[in-house]
Amino acid sequence: MTIIHLLDNFIYELFPSIEKNQDSLESAISEFYTINNIKPIIQFKEGCVEIEIDTNRIDIERSKFDKLISLCEVSKFEEAKTLAENLISSNPQVSEYHRILGQVLSELGDQEEAVNCLIDALRWNPKNEWALLMMGNIFTKFYFDIETALKYYDQVLVVKPDDSITLNNIGANLMQLGKEQEAIQYFEKALISDPDYLNTYYAMALVSHKKSDYANALNWVFKGIKQTNKQTNKQTNKQNNNSNKQFYFKLFQLAIESASKLKSEIDTPKIIREYTAKLSYLTDKEIKIEADESISTAAKIEFAENYDRDYHFVKYKPNHNGIEHLIIHELIHLELVEEARKESINKLFISSQNNKSVFFHSLEKEATKLRKSGVSEENITNYFSALFDGLNRQIYNTPIDLFIEERIYNQWDSMRPIQFLSLLQILQEGIEATTNKEIVANSPKNILSVSKILNLVCALQFKDLFHVDLTEQFKATKLELDQAAKFYEEYKEYRADKKPAEEYELVNHWAEDLKLDKYFELVSESSFRQKTLESVLEEIENDPMGINSIDPEDDKQMEQFLEDHSSEEINMAVVMFMSDAIKYFSVISIEETKKIAFEIATIGTQGIDPSKKNYVIPSIKNSNFSGYKTLAYYYVSWAIAIPEMLNQLQLPFDKEYELANKYLNL
Repeated sequence: MTIIHLLDNFIYELFPSIEKNQDSLESAISEFYTINNIKPIIQFKEGCVEIEIDTNRIDIERSKFDKLISLCEVSKFEEAKTLAENLISSNPQVSEYHRILGQVLSELGDQEEAVNCLIDALRWNPKNEWALLMMGNIFTKFYFDIETALKYYDQVLVVKPDDSITLNNIGANLMQLGKEQEAIQYFEKALISDPDYLNTYYAMALVSHKKSDYANALNWVFKGIKQTNKQTNKQTNKQNNNSNKQFYFKLFQLAIESASKLKSEIDTPKIIREYTAKLSYLTDKEIKIEADESISTAAKIEFAENYDRDYHFVKYKPNHNGIEHLIIHELIHLELVEEARKESINKLFISSQNNKSVFFHSLEKEATKLRKSGVSEENITNYFSALFDGLNRQIYNTPIDLFIEERIYNQWDSMRPIQFLSLLQILQEGIEATTNKEIVANSPKNILSVSKILNLVCALQFKDLFHVDLTEQFKATKLELDQAAKFYEEYKEYRADKKPAEEYELVNHWAEDLKLDKYFELVSESSFRQKTLESVLEEIENDPMGINSIDPEDDKQMEQFLEDHSSEEINMAVVMFMSDAIKYFSVISIEETKKIAFEIATIGTQGIDPSKKNYVIPSIKNSNFSGYKTLAYYYVSWAIAIPEMLNQLQLPFDKEYELANKYLNL
C-alpha cells in the first residue's frame, strides 16, 4: 500500500503539533504509520511525500503475535518460547517481543535468562513499562533483592506516574515479601491515581490485617465495599459486575475476619458498666444484667414497672455473636422510654384476647388446611399463638430498633465491629426464616411477606451503616422491596429531628399499612398506670378470655359496620354478639366448643328468652349473658363444632352469622 501526501500547508493541518520542517514531519509520519512495530518506507519527492506500508508483512506479524499471546494465555510456554524467538530473529528491534520472551522464560523457571531478555527489551525501548515491572517482580519474588527491584519499580513511575494498575501490582509484590510499609506507599499512590480501582482498597485492607491493625483493615474494607456498590450501580456490563461481586465477597469475608479479631480489643464491659450507671441514675432504679437461656429472643429488657420490681432486668442468651451489642441495644430501649416518660407521652404496647381472636380468625383457612393434614387443635393454637407474638414483636420493635442502631453507631464508634457482627447474624437469621423452603411452604403467605418487609427495612439500614447489601438474599418481590424502601424513607424523615415518643408514630403508621393494627394497641402509659394492679388482676380473673371487655377500636368499627348494614330484616344485636362468639371460639379447641354447644342446648330445653338476662354457661367462666348473647353463642358454637346439625336448632340467624363473619374479615 502506498499513500501520497502533497507537501503543502494542509499536511501540517493533519499533523498540527509538529514543527514545520522535513525532519519533524518524517518522524511524525513514521510514528503514525508504524503498525505492529513494522515501520513504513518514507520518500520525499518533489512536491510530495510517498509512504509505503508492507501490509502483507503486517498481517503475518499480527497473526504470529496474536498466536504468541494465545499460547501464553493457555500456559503453552514451550511453544510460545519458540514462536517468540522466531519473531525476534526477524524483528530484533521490537522491544515487546523480547519482553514477552522474558515473561515466558520466567514462567518456565529460567529467571537468569528472563532477566537478559527483559534487559534487551529495555535496550530497544527504555520506556517499556511492562518490561520494567517484570524486572522488579523477578528481583522481588525470586532474588528477594528489594533494593534492585525498587530501581525498576521507580522507573515505571517515571514512565507512567499515574498508572494505578502498575502501582497496585508493585505494592502487592512488596506485601507478599512482608514489606508492608513499602507496599502501603505504592497503594496510596495508586488510590490517588485512581480512586475507583477496587484492588487497591482490598490491598490496603489486607496489608492492615496482616499488620494486625484490624481497625484500619475494617475501615478500608467498608470503603472498598462502598466503592464496589457505587461501581456496580453504574455499570451495565455483566462481566464487570461479576468481577465486582468477586471483590465484594473478598472484602465481605475480610470484614468478618477483621471484626472478629477486633472483638477482644474492645472494652465492652466498661462501656456497658458506664452506660448502665448513667441509666440507673436517670431512672432512679437499679439495672440487673444476667444470662438466661430460657428467653425466646437473643436479649430482652423487663421494665421494673411492668413486673412490679424495684429494678430493670436485662436478660440475654450468651451464645449470640455480639451479645454485648444486644445488651446495649436493650438498654437504649430503656433510654427511649425514659425520654418519653419525662414528657408524660410514653406509650405501652398491649395486645388483648380480642386482638388475638381477630388474628386467629384471619387464619381460619390456614387452620382448616392444618386440620386436614392431621395437626391437633392444641398444636394449631400453639402455632398461631407463636405467629401472633412474633408478628407483634416485629411490628413493635422494627421502627424502634432503627433509632436504637443509629444511636449505637453514632455514640460508640468503638462498638461498630461488634454491632456489625451482631446485626449480620440477626439479618442472616431473618433471611433463613423468610426464604427457607420448608418454612415458606408451611407459613401463611401474608405473614411471611410482612416479616420479609420488616426484615428488609433493617437490611436497608445495615447497608446505610456498613455498606453491606443483603437485600438480594431475601428473594423479595418488587412490591415487598418498594414497601420496605418506603418505610425506610419515612424513618429517615423522622431521624433527622426525632423527638421523644415519635417512634410510636412509625409503629402505628407501618402497622396500618401492613394491616396489623387490629392485633395490638398503643396506649398512654400515664393513663394506663392509673389503674391499680388489683383492679387489673380482678378484670383478668373475672373475664380471662376478654369476652365482656370492650375494645374501643373494635367498638368504633362495629358502630360504623352496624350503621352501614342495618335493616329491619337483620337483628344487629345478634350480629354484634356473634362476632364476639366467633372470636371466642377461634382460640379454643373444637372439642371444647362442642362441649359448650351442648351446655347451651341444655339451657335451651327450658327456652331462651331474648328479653331476659343472667344466663350462665358452665364452661365459660363468669358468664352472665343476655338472652340474645346466649342465642348468638348457641348458634355460633353449633355452626363451628356441629355444623351438620345446625338446621335442627331452628334459630333464624343465618343472615346474622353471615354478616358477623363478613365484619370479622374486614
